[in-house]
Amino acid sequence: MKLSQLRAIVAVADCGNFSEAALELQLSQPAISHAIATLEEELGVPLFARGRHGAVLTPAGERILYHARQAMQHLKMMQHEANLHKGLHGGHVRIAAFRSVATHLLPKAIAQFHNQFPEIAVTIIECAAFTDVEQCLHDGRADIGITCLPTGEEFETWEIFRDEYVALLPPDTKISSPQITWEDIAAYPPVLLPCTPCGRILHNHLKTLAIPIHTASDIQEDSTVVSMVNQGLRAAIMPRLAAVPIPSKVQVYSLPAPLERVIATATLSNALQVPAVFTFLEMLSKFDFYSLAKFTS
Repeated sequence: MKLSQLRAIVAVADCGNFSEAALELQLSQPAISHAIATLEEELGVPLFARGRHGAVLTPAGERILYHARQAMQHLKMMQHEANLHKGLHGGHVRIAAFRSVATHLLPKAIAQFHNQFPEIAVTIIECAAFTDVEQCLHDGRADIGITCLPTGEEFETWEIFRDEYVALLPPDTKISSPQITWEDIAAYPPVLLPCTPCGRILHNHLKTLAIPIHTASDIQEDSTVVSMVNQGLRAAIMPRLAAVPIPSKVQVYSLPAPLERVIATATLSNALQVPAVFTFLEMLSKFDFYSLAKFTS
């Protein structure tokens, strides 16, 4: 069944004869007759009774005409939705992000975007790690990902924020010098590290630049790690944003050898994006995440 056949049955029913329907659709009368005849053959029932006074719908034709009109209406609605997505008066932007970014950074940015473009829906897909964010992009479940650099060559990226790894020490810790040392951190074995891919980045950093430290990465939730530090049970090293909110008595230090994770937007290079996605990306590139992170901390 073709769209041209549906248009033909609606036009003939509205005009009452084949010749006027042909004029309305800017087709030849044989083309209209062929479209109706082939549709009748496919359906196995006559749709029109032809005579001197034109074309009159059969009972079956009347019922089928109803569904043809519904189909044409749905096609118009589909085109309308497509036009909305092509403009900035509607549409949907799907953003995949790992927890700390989804919790502390994105809501404020989305609120700002919504104030400018209230008809565009924006949703967050929260992921356990930035590798899951990239998988969401590959699977077509997200338009934009917030991930950590570096990424694969299949992504176009834009850096938006640098998140420092910090050492979290229990409230009663006594540090003799202003600058913390690896020995100060190692005094609380095992030192808790993130178990996500961010933890692997940190493991490699420690192996290269730190003294041997007994570490553990067996706790999934960042908030649990911070709570254990607050109770004096462990020290921890984690991205600052992942540790927020940090209890006031927990001691926070930059690492003896600084380390950052570079947070960036990512889109698939070959993906066909609607204007709403480009507009949201442009807003993210100008958003002051550093001021927001200081306020959050």
